[in-house]
Amino acid sequence: MDLQLTGRVAIVTGASKGMGLAVVRTLLEEGAKVAAVSRKSSPELDALAGPGLLHVPADLMDPAAPALVVERAVETFGALDILVNNAGGPPPGAKLPRFGFTTLADDDWREMFEFNLFAPVRLVRAALPHLLASDAAAIVNVSSGNARQPGPMNYDYNAAKAGLNNLTKGLSEEYGPQGVRVNTVSPGPVRTAWWTEEGGAADVLAGATGADRDAVLDTVAPQMMNLVTGRLAEPQEVADAIVLLVSPRSGSTTGAEFVVDGGFLKGL
Repeated sequence: MDLQLTGRVAIVTGASKGMGLAVVRTLLEEGAKVAAVSRKSSPELDALAGPGLLHVPADLMDPAAPALVVERAVETFGALDILVNNAGGPPPGAKLPRFGFTTLADDDWREMFEFNLFAPVRLVRAALPHLLASDAAAIVNVSSGNARQPGPMNYDYNAAKAGLNNLTKGLSEEYGPQGVRVNTVSPGPVRTAWWTEEGGAADVLAGATGADRDAVLDTVAPQMMNLVTGRLAEPQEVADAIVLLVSPRSGSTTGAEFVVDGGFLKGL
């Protein structure tokens, strides 16, 4: 299926690994030009180098960074059609999961909201003038199933993602009539570095459950989260949903939440 993305210009944050890297790769395969945003590059991102790829090093915890990212992308490619707010999860120095409400200090809350909500807000604000000039503009905000699944852990992360969901709905109402579609993709647990890197979620849960990290990734975590598929999702599975949503082929889809979670969410 032709996704009609040839020549379109996209910004993708959190682009050096995991879901972001898969989105960048897929957009390039579809003929788009991509400004890939991350603190630093990676061998996997470098392997995609070509005239359609621009790496923009940026720390999105810096309030000035989003405007500079958009400026660099437009300066290089001459336009902007797509924004994928994929960067999120634990801010620098934090490890998830974190258990209990009282374990979180004010700084934990501030940093989590800075990375998972305020950075997307600033990117949307900076991108909108350019998106409004596009004839097929689209924003996808990457949220989480945890935004709709309260529980006694990761309070700050869950609340920030719930705010992102609300933001998406509001933006879709205001800017949909002006030609900018805004949607959410909410992954469940995905086999990314957040889970697999040393000290990541697999190691945290291994310490909490007494299982080894491989068992956590393959069995314990899917069982704890009651995943219907019995496994963590793969980054490409989330990327496929994101790229379909930014495509003009999804021209009547806005204000929607697409869930890619292995059956994590059970509610209607």
